[in-house]
Amino acid sequence: MWERERKRKQRIIIGSVTGIVVLLAAIYFGMAFYFNSHFFFRTKINGWKVGGRNLEKAEEKVGDGVEDYLLTVFDRDGEKHHIYGHDIACKYVPDGSVEKLLKEQSGFRWILAVFRPGEHEVPVTMEYEEGLISEAVKGMDCFQKENIAEPENAKIELGDDGYYVEPEKMGSHMIFEKVLEKVKQAVSAGDVEVTLSEEDYVNPEVTQKSSLVTDAMERIEKYEKAEITYEIKDYEEKLEKEKIRSFIQVGEDYSVALKEEEIEKYVQTLASTYNTYADVRSFQTSSGDTIEIGGGDYGWIVNKPGEAEQIKADLEAGKPVSREPVYAQRPFVEGKDDIGKTYIEIDYTKQHLWYYEEGALVIETDVVTGNISRNNGSPDGVFKIVYKDSPAVLKGEDYESNVEYFMPFAYNVGIHDASWRNGKFGGDIYKSSGSHGCINAPLEVATVLYEKVKVGTPVIAYYREPVELSAENAKISNAFSYVDPEKEKKEQE
Repeated sequence: MWERERKRKQRIIIGSVTGIVVLLAAIYFGMAFYFNSHFFFRTKINGWKVGGRNLEKAEEKVGDGVEDYLLTVFDRDGEKHHIYGHDIACKYVPDGSVEKLLKEQSGFRWILAVFRPGEHEVPVTMEYEEGLISEAVKGMDCFQKENIAEPENAKIELGDDGYYVEPEKMGSHMIFEKVLEKVKQAVSAGDVEVTLSEEDYVNPEVTQKSSLVTDAMERIEKYEKAEITYEIKDYEEKLEKEKIRSFIQVGEDYSVALKEEEIEKYVQTLASTYNTYADVRSFQTSSGDTIEIGGGDYGWIVNKPGEAEQIKADLEAGKPVSREPVYAQRPFVEGKDDIGKTYIEIDYTKQHLWYYEEGALVIETDVVTGNISRNNGSPDGVFKIVYKDSPAVLKGEDYESNVEYFMPFAYNVGIHDASWRNGKFGGDIYKSSGSHGCINAPLEVATVLYEKVKVGTPVIAYYREPVELSAENAKISNAFSYVDPEKEKKEQE
């Protein structure tokens, strides 16, 4: 009896356990089946609770945020611009991401999901109205005319410290078509932000790193390095970079050239400063007094075209150089006192000639010079011995004379012996019986001069009283006392 009761109870227990197991299995498999088409409890997608929802309901929930959709557009300066979903009629268009999550969910693992909730992110792909999104982008404040700054190319400027590069200005001019395309892509993908890049802007064509700029600056620097130190005795003259900068012309196309007119102005300054040709000079005579004498053809002459070309060549070479100016004519000696201590002095008034070598008197003599009364006065000024000839034949309109030595210094006027003078020189002979302009000297003096005087030796010839010279030789030789008869006649009229 007792045994039968025990067996009955066992059957009841086994039945109950079996029932419970069957029930739990039914529940488990039932839930597994359910979660094949529904998301596990406590599942979130994009922060939305979708637990227990099927695919359709879950996608609806994921799309609930579309009405509040906001796309933030960051420009390259980090400024924010916004596109609002309601302005472009945004609608969520599932792209299969939610469905994929559901398929990847194993229903038999639903119990684990109770203790370990799932959180997922999927793109909220959307569609929009073309016309509205275009208008929305156009309406962004960055596309308003008053907010658009055009880009500016880098520039080469001249400042107080020299040439420098003014960097390019990027501006804020966006390219509408490119911005619109990026916004469309972002909206379609459901992105909440998009960052614009350089390609979305109208950018400067030339930057400070462009070869146009760097090459131009290299050329400028090359010119500036070509400083010229002029070798001019007793003077300091240097063409420095500050002045060179005024020679440089930078074009709008970044071409670098030299301003020839500025170089020519500088060369003219050189010539005005250092040319001594025909300058009025203070000269201490052998008689001990000091006179002012100019005219003639003696002295320094800067070759202006030649010097301008040499400056350009030096600048193109791009290296410092030390040299003389390019001269068209050089005096007998260098320095401020370009007459020096070796020269011939002729005092027309005293009818006397002196020759000095290095300050020492070599020879002096009375002479006979041009006949003043016949308008043949000898040219005055500072000249140089042009050449020497022995023997020589002197020819004029109405005369021809043979001389042993001839040393011209002013056009066809020169120093020569004059045997026809029969040893009579000096005094007032020149006033009535003077030469056609030449300086007549005794043979023995002419001999010494011919032997000792070098071509180029200065000749300082002067009158002590005012005279007016109008002969052709005075005109051609740039005589100090030359007077143009035609000009004087017109002035008198």
